[in-house]
Amino acid sequence: MARSRIVHAFSAGGVVYRYPPAPESQTSTGAAPILESALQVILVGRAADDFWVLPKGTPEQGETREQVALREVAEETGVKTRIISELGSVRYDFTRQGRHYSKEVLYYLMEPIGGDVSLHDHEYDDARWFPLDAASQHLAYANEADILRSAVPRIKERLKEQQQSAAG
Repeated sequence: MARSRIVHAFSAGGVVYRYPPAPESQTSTGAAPILESALQVILVGRAADDFWVLPKGTPEQGETREQVALREVAEETGVKTRIISELGSVRYDFTRQGRHYSKEVLYYLMEPIGGDVSLHDHEYDDARWFPLDAASQHLAYANEADILRSAVPRIKERLKEQQQSAAG
């Protein structure tokens, strides 16, 4: 029996978070405290099937891991981002057309710097902001939910730093 060759594959993507801007009435009275319940992350997928994943994709010739993540997240979500930090990676195996794949997906924590989810490409039907505390329940894969949960303390720490620098 012939042994099938294993193809090693790589993708990169991100957990993009935001704190929606306060309504005009709040901003005119000073900075409102950031409520963790208002934090949001972008998921991409097919709303009709309730199938949601983190944005990610494969490298083009000569791209660094960071460039792959930034490009793929922008394409799939319509949102341009900057990388805050590396979150970690997931590994899994699958078989497609009789070929065995071993895949690694590296994720970064990202903040939006422009664009809009309405500008996403058509790889997925939808790109949508979800409340951070509920997003992991919508993810189709447990390993992506684990990555999202690992991002939560980093997001909260980043927001705390931003609040402290804004206050003084």
